[in-house]
Amino acid sequence: MSSTPHYQFIGQADQLPPLYAALDRCTEVALDTEADNLFRYRTHVCLLQILAADEIYLVDLLAGLPLDPLWARLAAKPLIMHGSDYDLRLLWELCRFEPLSLFDTMFAAQLLNIPRFGLAALLEQHFGVQLDKDHQKANWSQRPLDRAMLDYAAMDVYYLPGLRDKLKAELVRLGRLDWMEQKCRWQMAVAHDGFAGPDVNDWRINGSEKLRGRGLAVLHAIWHWREEWAEKINTPPFKVTGNELLGRLARAAEDGLSIEEVLRVNLGRRHDRLFPSLAEAVRQGFATDPQTLPRRERRREFSSMSPDELARQDRLKADRDRLAQNLNLDPTLIATRAQLVQIAREPASIDTVLLPWQAQLLKAEPAWRS
Repeated sequence: MSSTPHYQFIGQADQLPPLYAALDRCTEVALDTEADNLFRYRTHVCLLQILAADEIYLVDLLAGLPLDPLWARLAAKPLIMHGSDYDLRLLWELCRFEPLSLFDTMFAAQLLNIPRFGLAALLEQHFGVQLDKDHQKANWSQRPLDRAMLDYAAMDVYYLPGLRDKLKAELVRLGRLDWMEQKCRWQMAVAHDGFAGPDVNDWRINGSEKLRGRGLAVLHAIWHWREEWAEKINTPPFKVTGNELLGRLARAAEDGLSIEEVLRVNLGRRHDRLFPSLAEAVRQGFATDPQTLPRRERRREFSSMSPDELARQDRLKADRDRLAQNLNLDPTLIATRAQLVQIAREPASIDTVLLPWQAQLLKAEPAWRS
């Protein structure tokens, strides 16, 4: 790793004034967050990394600091971020934070068709810097945070202004800066949606579509068993047990094995604690009529389409793919499959389904004029 820049860790209220002074005199802020989603059932944003006036501050968001003045100052400054979707949703749910404006270096890299658009890859490409990727999966809710984690967190914002400058120059050269700005405005708006809440069909993991009978009922029961335990011990569900085991138990039930045969499993270090309730959940699944389970409603855009709509979708897709090839872009950056289906059904929706630059590109193509 390259040499680490100087930074100040803020874990007490009397350490905040220098940060506020830096924010008051700066013209923009590079921002990032670290969260504990790999270690807790409900995610908490744990650390806020700020580069302001060439100074880096790492703010402990678990320290109970009075941060209203911080959020007000940040909301008044243009932000530079990388992959802002998750961070902005976290901050909206935390304190209804809403930025003034945004330059997202990940969006910029995608619009330049840079294949490896992760921050670590971009920093290596443009600055010869190598980040320690191990800290991406670190437990950011632990206290105290060790020096290596703090060093990594500081590096996440240190190079963002320089990276922005390089990517922005290329966007300007290609006439795509407005495309990126439109995407950033859209990202700021959708952050208000926060994260999707629970859905009655969340239990339908990959492979569940092949289940029809008892296996489906067992999967429903043991998925909810896992969810209850994850919440109880405050850990992500995959750390109780992975989807592979859930699927294996469900397939065994589907194939006609007995309860005893289905339950020939080892749950690791928590086996003795978890197994009795798992056994009860499996028995519950065996006793449940699969017909009583929640039904999956087909989304309208993927339900049956008329011949005219299918033909229009095919023409739109052909135009999109030709445009993407000519512009050297990933086709889904112009329109995703779901968006093409919706536009094929309701052509008048194009200006609400797509960003202005995307709609303008497609409207100039033969499929739209035919």
